[in-house]
Order: sequence, then structure tokens, then C-alpha cells
Amino acid sequence: MSNLIVHGGTPLRGRIIPSANKNAVLPVLCATLLTDQPLRLHGVPDITDVRKILDIFRMLGSDVRLDEATGTLDLHHRDTTFDAATHRLPEEMRSSIMLVPPLLARFGVARLEDNVKGCTLGVREIDPHVDIFRSFGGEVERASGSLLVRSGGPLKPTHHWLDYASVTTTENFVLCAAAAEGESTLTNAASEPHVQEFCRFMQRIGADIDGIGTSRLTVRGGGRLRGGEFTFEEDFHEITTFLALGAITGGDVVVRNSTPGNFPLIDRTFAKFGVQVVHEDGWSRALLQGPLKVQTPFTSNVLTKVEAAPWPYFPVDLLPIFIALGVRAQGNAMFWNKIYDGALGWTGELSKFGAHVFQSDPHRLITFGGNPLTPAVVESPYIIRVAIALFMVAASIEGRSEIRNATPIRRAHPRFVENLRSLGVHVEWTSEE
Repeated sequence: MSNLIVHGGTPLRGRIIPSANKNAVLPVLCATLLTDQPLRLHGVPDITDVRKILDIFRMLGSDVRLDEATGTLDLHHRDTTFDAATHRLPEEMRSSIMLVPPLLARFGVARLEDNVKGCTLGVREIDPHVDIFRSFGGEVERASGSLLVRSGGPLKPTHHWLDYASVTTTENFVLCAAAAEGESTLTNAASEPHVQEFCRFMQRIGADIDGIGTSRLTVRGGGRLRGGEFTFEEDFHEITTFLALGAITGGDVVVRNSTPGNFPLIDRTFAKFGVQVVHEDGWSRALLQGPLKVQTPFTSNVLTKVEAAPWPYFPVDLLPIFIALGVRAQGNAMFWNKIYDGALGWTGELSKFGAHVFQSDPHRLITFGGNPLTPAVVESPYIIRVAIALFMVAASIEGRSEIRNATPIRRAHPRFVENLRSLGVHVEWTSEE
């Protein structure tokens, strides 16, 4: 495990160039297995999940060449092989499930370990994925410690309606549909920016997709997919994170942002805490006049709310970041996670700083902000942006704090500590056995 030590109280100032979105990069990497033509990807972040997928590619015999300095990745799956009896997909990484469709399409079989998982966000069922695989003609069976997925021939086109707008299930549908001969449609599709970016990559290599950015996707598959080049966009999560870090410390952080069209609702959510976000000439900046302060709703006798649900709602992954702002802001606010059970259990750690929060049920939390806070040693669960939220609070308090088990940050944000140091923060990683 790795811990973060921070000496807080310093306003963050400077410019940041964010990395690509992990949730776009990982499905794109999985999708590259659908073609045996050479591919070049630009802006690939040096994070643990990427390394795990590249390791599996090497094990399967693919040609993998990564320039870590530039983030340029050359892939060629021409000589790739897969043996379900011996090859194991990466564990402790939710995106492993997106390796199933390309393996199924190319080799007729895939094996998924039972303990494949991601962040500890409560129950994250596999059944919607099983429904997708079966809908395209796959056979799913349990083996010892794993799931086996087989197809007796080419995947068949289908029309499917999701129970809920799941990101990875939507991406698995597109992967299967691109390999199936004929037209497939998905209703209640996820439409997050990283899903749209993934679909644009699929178009780049030859997939025929309509409805990108909407809740209904149409994919006409069966054609041979080609190689090519693709450049990843900046991660809107990381852009928001550094803007919030500037605001919570009373600093001035400017972040490169080529997709401000993703930000109107995020900007309005910042405004609920007295923060104005400005987008200009490809850069974004959070402006704050005076201390953070929860804005009073026009409707009397209600709390200011941040409601997180599938896009185009406010992104649930960013909710911890704004809970940190709520703890520091003067006034009270409600935060509502409409997706995950148990995802707010970490907020008890905020009390170690002296924060006053109340969890009213598994999905809703109220912050009573503006209390004086003190440095603390806190424990992060295995959730990327919870570790960052705890760090944000610590960075805003003068003195030495420690975020224990902060390892998940490395799953999404390369050079996180280096970026923080460039903004003037005294921060370091420590390791423990």
C-alpha cells in the first residue's frame, strides 16, 4: 500500500495538462483486439490498469511498443493467440470484462475470473454483461473460479434494451455488435463523454455507429476492422479535480480543456459553492471571490443539492470531489448518489478532520460546512476519487496530514504528485509492506 503525506494550507497555483480518461483508454485498448492491423494511440497514460492490459497483450503474443515519455502506443495483434485453459485476464480491474467480446469474436472463447473487480463501490453485478453475451449468441457457464463464454460461430446481431444505462455494458454491446454480421441496436445506452470517445475510436477503425451521445445506439457490424491512429482527449474528471483543488485551497489553477462542451452542468455545480469556472482559448479556470460558500436556493426551506446519476446527470465519479468542497464551504448541502449502494461509507473519515457530515441513508449525505478543521491521518477505501477528496480536504488545512491507502489514485492519474508539486504543494508518497 502507498500513503500520501501532505503539508496543507498552501494555495495551489499554476497550469496543468491533464492525462487521458482511464475510462476511455481501457475500453479502446480492449477494442484493439478486434483488428489484426497495426494501430497507434497517442496520449496513453502511464497508469496501473493500462500496464495490466498491455501485459496481457504481451502474454497473448501481441506486438506492444509504448513510449512512456510521449504516451505513444503501437499495437499489432497479428500473431495474438488465446488459450482459455491457461491464459488469465487481469484481476482487480473491472475493465477486464471488456476483453471478452474481442476474444469471443476472434477465438470463440473467453474466460473471466470470478474476482475481477474495480473500485469498492458496492454491488456491481455481472448479469447485464452476461445478458449481452447471450443476446449475441454466446454461451456462458461457470467453471472453477471463473466464467467461460463460448460462441459456436460468428456473433449474431441483436436488439437489446438495458435495465439501466451502464457504461461498461454499453461498451461491451458495441464491441460485440461491431463483430456481428448485421444491424444491432441498443436502447438505454450510456452516453458519458468517455463512452462517446470510445465510439469515435470504433468509427475510426471502421465500425458503423449511429446515435453516439444519445441513449440509442445502432451498430452495423461484420465488416473487417482496420488499423490507424487515434489521440485521446483530456480527462474531464482530472480537469474537474484540479479546478476543485485550486478552489478548495484558495489558489488559482488553470487546466487545459479541449472539450468545454462537457462542462455546463459541472460548471453550475461549482457555482453552487461560489466557484465560477471560465473556459477560454482551450483552458479552464476556477475563480473564487472570498471563501467557499453554499449558495442559497431560490426555493425556501430546501437544501442545495448535488444529484449524481448516469450522464447527462452530474457524474457520480465526481461526487466525492464536491463533498470535499461542501465540507469546506460555509453552509449546508445535500449530496445524492443515485447509482451505488455503500459508496458514501467513507465519509466518516471526514470527521477525523473535524468535519460535520450526516449520512441519512445509503445514497444521501448532508455536509454542514464551515467548521474549523485540523490535520489528520485518514483511511481511504479502494475508490479513486475518494482518495483524492480526502487529499483535497487535507491540502486545504494548514499542517501535516496523511491519506493512508491512497494507491487507487495511481489507477487513473499519472504524475499526480508531480503535478501537485508543480502547483506548490508539499506532498510525497510513502510505502508500507
